[in-house]
Amino acid sequence: MNKKTVEKKYLKTSGMTVVIVSITTAMAWAAAGGGEVHNSWLEIDTWKTLNFAVLAIALFLLGRKPAKAFFSSRKKEIADEIRDLEQKKADAEKQLAEYQAKFKNLDQESKLIIEDYIRQGEKAKENIIAQAQAQAVKLEDMAKRNIEQEFKTARIKLQQDIAALAVAQAEAVIRESISSDDQDKLVDDYLKKVVA
Repeated sequence: MNKKTVEKKYLKTSGMTVVIVSITTAMAWAAAGGGEVHNSWLEIDTWKTLNFAVLAIALFLLGRKPAKAFFSSRKKEIADEIRDLEQKKADAEKQLAEYQAKFKNLDQESKLIIEDYIRQGEKAKENIIAQAQAQAVKLEDMAKRNIEQEFKTARIKLQQDIAALAVAQAEAVIRESISSDDQDKLVDDYLKKVVA
C-alpha cells in the first residue's frame, strides 16, 4: 500500500471514531433528559466520555506519526539486520566450501611438500658431496706438493751428507796415501806458485 492510501485509511478511522463518540455522547445526554438525574447515566458521565473520546483522538493524531516512524524504522532495522545476517551466512558458506576444498587437497599438498623437501635434501646432499670431493682433491694436491717438497729437501740433505762423507773419506784416503815427503813437496810447490 502506498502512503496516501494509508493516510486516508487513518483519517477515515479517526473520523468515524469522532462521529461514534459524538453520537454516543449526544444519545447519553438526550437520555439523561436534559438535566434530570437518572441512575443509568449522569451528565458528568457524558463529559467523562467526551473527554475520553477527545483524549483518545488527540493521542491517536499525535501518536500516529511517531508510532509510524518507530515501526517503519524498526522494520527497516530488522530488514537490514536480516540482510546482514544473510550476507554473513553466504560468506560463512563460502568459507566452509573453501575449507572443505582445502581439506580435500590437504593430502595432495602434504605429499607435494614432502616431495619438495626430499628434492631439496637430495640437492643439498649432492652439493655437500661435491664440496667434499673438491676439498679432498685440494687436500690431495697439497699433500703431493708437500711430499715432493719433503723429497727435494731430503734429496738435497742426502746429497750434502753424501758430499760431506765423500770429502771426509777423500781426506782419509789422501792422508793415508800421502807421506810426509809428499806433503813437503806439495807445500814447496804451493809456495813457488805463490811467490812466482
